[in-house]
Amino acid sequence: MNAGAAAASFTLGDQSLGLKAVEAALAGPIRVTLHPEAVARCASAHKVLRRAAAGDAAVYGANTGFGRLALERIPADDLRTLQLNLVRSHAAGVGKPLPGAIVRLTMLLKLNSLAAGYAGVSQELLELLARCINEDLLPVVPAQGSVGASGDLAPLAHLALVLVGRGEARYRGRTLSGEQALSQAGLDPVELGPKEGLDLINGTQVSTAQALAGMIEARRNLKAAVVIGALSCDAFRATDAFSDPRLNALKAHPGQVAVARVLRRLWEGSEIRASHLDCDRVQDPYSFRCQPQVMGACLDMVDNARRTLLIEANAVTENPLVFSKQEEVVSGGNFHGQAVAFAADVLALAIAETGSMSERRTAALVTGELSSLPPFLMPDPGLNSGFMLAHVTAAALASENKQMAAPASVDSIPTSANQEDHVSMSAHGSRRLARMNANAAGILAVEWLAAAAGIDLLRPLRSSEALERIHGLLRARVPERAADREFAPDIAAARELIEDGVLTELAAELVAGES
Repeated sequence: MNAGAAAASFTLGDQSLGLKAVEAALAGPIRVTLHPEAVARCASAHKVLRRAAAGDAAVYGANTGFGRLALERIPADDLRTLQLNLVRSHAAGVGKPLPGAIVRLTMLLKLNSLAAGYAGVSQELLELLARCINEDLLPVVPAQGSVGASGDLAPLAHLALVLVGRGEARYRGRTLSGEQALSQAGLDPVELGPKEGLDLINGTQVSTAQALAGMIEARRNLKAAVVIGALSCDAFRATDAFSDPRLNALKAHPGQVAVARVLRRLWEGSEIRASHLDCDRVQDPYSFRCQPQVMGACLDMVDNARRTLLIEANAVTENPLVFSKQEEVVSGGNFHGQAVAFAADVLALAIAETGSMSERRTAALVTGELSSLPPFLMPDPGLNSGFMLAHVTAAALASENKQMAAPASVDSIPTSANQEDHVSMSAHGSRRLARMNANAAGILAVEWLAAAAGIDLLRPLRSSEALERIHGLLRARVPERAADREFAPDIAAARELIEDGVLTELAAELVAGES
């Protein structure tokens, strides 16, 4: 967010959070308020829960122990201690802290779930969480320790610690104790009531936040891959017959049709394309010819993941849940992260394939026998190694992503003395996406550099207006390579442009239906 820009504002409890809210939370500070109807729903559920917790019947997590200890009844005088002990004991995370953007989005998703009015938490707790969000007071949350089963227990416990004046938080550029951060923000810690510690740590919000961030970055990279792939096709002097709308309509996958349409638009008016219409090349390597089929499938997979994750972002994930009208408290398993784990696995596949196709196009461009360009895209090969090692870097990143793309969701492991005997691994699956997307951006950066070098070698012919703009965007940062020089700064510059999203508007037709 630009300095001085007003924070985006959202009202929770009256409508679903959309992608714009998610993107705003990831981009910088936001402001939230609770809809009056949500406040009323929460107050009603809180009354029902307090009555149930004070009664003779066992209410899981309110007057009983947790997990395998659910049969242990807790005396009324110890109920507040029960909730504090739960948060403290479950704050067992390890590893580097999650990025502030992920923590901010996690807090937004957690408040959104609580504001639905089924957890039974107090108005005091809701208001404190909302005010922490508005102050951009972000708990320090270790990244590792969740198996995505009874919610993201360990990371959410670290978040909850700050609300009770413990743990650590980032506030106004400093890392402080939870107590100090609250004090400097003019806030008081909350004393947890029945089930409130459990409500704070039950839920898929950490996994979902990481997966949503990974989905957004995957879509950005995918759009960039389509644009860069079009430039590579011109540099390779590939036939564009594969983008024929009649051909792609016969398979009819929405992503495939959209990718073919965008590629055709990007090539319109290319002198390079016109120069080889009568050549004897009938078919090109799959990495060029099958872009609609492969990148279209990736697009469809990412869009399916987006739908799943936005449903999860608006889900009620606590346990047990309070149904005020019937005055019932019902235990279930909405905290289980299987849907998120599957979505993260699908995203990992799409990210890996995006990079794999890109690396293969770079390999073709640097191979003179295939591209009919000078070996390794250098006018004086031999004396100059050109793109030899840049391609090796792309290959290394592509292989790293392939290794990380193995599904996390099948790796269940029992926990809590076998009470939680099937877990989703949604936190593992979603956390890897940031690293995979960074790798994919690096692979695409190398291809962009190679494609631009190919265009340079075909001068005085010019590409289409759209593709010349893409070439110019890169050349404004990275000069033409006439002789060997260090490659790392050029890759870094191209990657920065990709991660800034400068190519996405040129693939605008791939984002239809966003909300």
